[in-house]
Amino acid sequence: MFTISIIAAAATIYSFGYIEHYSNEKRKNMHLFLMNLFILSMYLVVASENTLTFLIFWELMSITSFFLVCFEYELEETRRAGTFYFIMAQLSTIFLIISFILLYNQSGSFDILQAKHLPATISSLIFACAFIGFGIKAGMIPFHKWLPYAHPAAPSNISALMSGLMIKVALYGLIRFLITVFPRYNLSWGVAILLFGVISAILGVIYALKEHDIKRLLAYHSIENIGIILMGIGLYVIFTFYKLPNIAAISLASALFHILNHGLFKSLLFLTAGSVVTATHTKNIEELGGLIKRMPATAILFLIGSVSISALPPFNGFVSEYLLFHSLFQSSQISNPLIQVVLLLCLALLALTSALAAACFVKAFAMIFLAVPRSEHAIHAHEVNLSMLVGPSILALFCFVLGVFSFQIFSVIGSRMGYSFPLPNLAVIVFVAGLFAVLVLVMLRIIASQKSRVSETWGCGINFQNSKMEYTASGFSEPIITIFSFIYNPNKINERIFIDKFSAFFKEGKAEIHLIKFFEEYLYLPIASIIKKISQWLYVIQNEMALDSYILYEFIAIILLIIIAGVIVS
Repeated sequence: MFTISIIAAAATIYSFGYIEHYSNEKRKNMHLFLMNLFILSMYLVVASENTLTFLIFWELMSITSFFLVCFEYELEETRRAGTFYFIMAQLSTIFLIISFILLYNQSGSFDILQAKHLPATISSLIFACAFIGFGIKAGMIPFHKWLPYAHPAAPSNISALMSGLMIKVALYGLIRFLITVFPRYNLSWGVAILLFGVISAILGVIYALKEHDIKRLLAYHSIENIGIILMGIGLYVIFTFYKLPNIAAISLASALFHILNHGLFKSLLFLTAGSVVTATHTKNIEELGGLIKRMPATAILFLIGSVSISALPPFNGFVSEYLLFHSLFQSSQISNPLIQVVLLLCLALLALTSALAAACFVKAFAMIFLAVPRSEHAIHAHEVNLSMLVGPSILALFCFVLGVFSFQIFSVIGSRMGYSFPLPNLAVIVFVAGLFAVLVLVMLRIIASQKSRVSETWGCGINFQNSKMEYTASGFSEPIITIFSFIYNPNKINERIFIDKFSAFFKEGKAEIHLIKFFEEYLYLPIASIIKKISQWLYVIQNEMALDSYILYEFIAIILLIIIAGVIVS
């Protein structure tokens, strides 16, 4: 609720200015009504005492967010994203219903209480259904494809709420059920959560690197950070299984703190991205550049979010990932050598994920805000209104405070737990570094020459420089795409036109990189094709069936449903 309150307040302040780009008053009112209902539904989900109310408010959260994703329904891309999101949201609910029914059959109550006598098979089945149900909503790979469609389609303030809060509500549900429902854990559960987390983290950031749509890039980074949080949850289950409560506490603390941290910096990034889109009317970062001179406040806020999500000190993202690294380094305390190897591999992949995330946000910030504008959209951009700066500023302040004073915060938490968290005192480090920087600046001011020199930026001997001489997002990503070509499966097109027949004098050319959508083409579309064929077959049978046969078919279906329901209830 603390996390929801902070981010919802910032998004609400931002929305006062953001909704002004809607000319229709009815649409403004509907936007605000649905947004408030969406925020309320998330409060009600986390406040639910039993599975029945949890499910009702969970559906309210899904439906309101669906209408918000489809808010600009006149666009074909938006309608497609809404359909994708609705199907995946309902699939998530189906798995949760199965899990809740199984839990009710064992406990005889809808209350979310600890069921102390769950049979091992039923317990694993309840966990599996809950994990898939919550994982779909959280955007865990391979159930993630709705997320890169829904976030770019939704209004930017709603993208901030969905990525910053809604997918975290799903993780809250997973953590709550792990802690309250199951009296003991199976090792395979922890390993499964950990591996799904690692895959989501590494593939999420790899797919983010190839994106040039600013909101889709941020959406893939949500998948990456969901993976990081799942790693913390998985380690908590593993260390609890091996009766190492101190390390388990650090793992769970890293997951919970990263839920808060990611909510803050990802909402900050989506809100500032929304400011950029509002000012330039494009989401393609290839068409931007030079905005730091036109939107300096937005640029600083986006930079704070970029540093935070890249897990660089002294901001908050560094602290939660530091705790996660510390947990992984404790793998030697586990007696099972196979699990030790798994944790060491996860450690290496987490380090790679962090490095790639930093590279991705170097690209994002540089291509959007640095150099010179690459289109008319960027040339005519201007700073957004005050409310669209105040909202993100609140989140940026929390990113800084929770990072710098993390040692003090966790000292208070640790004193209540009787445990000391292994964190550096960033407040002291920042103070000393700041003092040193001030002394250096004062010395330079006293000693250095006060004369200034103005000269042209070096451009290989060409006096007039323009946007075509800049690094592009495609050019920045190309080496990484080449390195991970076994994942991307790129198709590179390089067309060159020469003036002469000997191909000696170059006139112009075009280079393109087309990437395969692996999960969509090899997982989702084949399943959709099978379902479509079955539906067409049933449609033919249904329409050609005689009335008496049709009635018999319905009667048999009802009898089978009654038998199945009776077996489940008994």
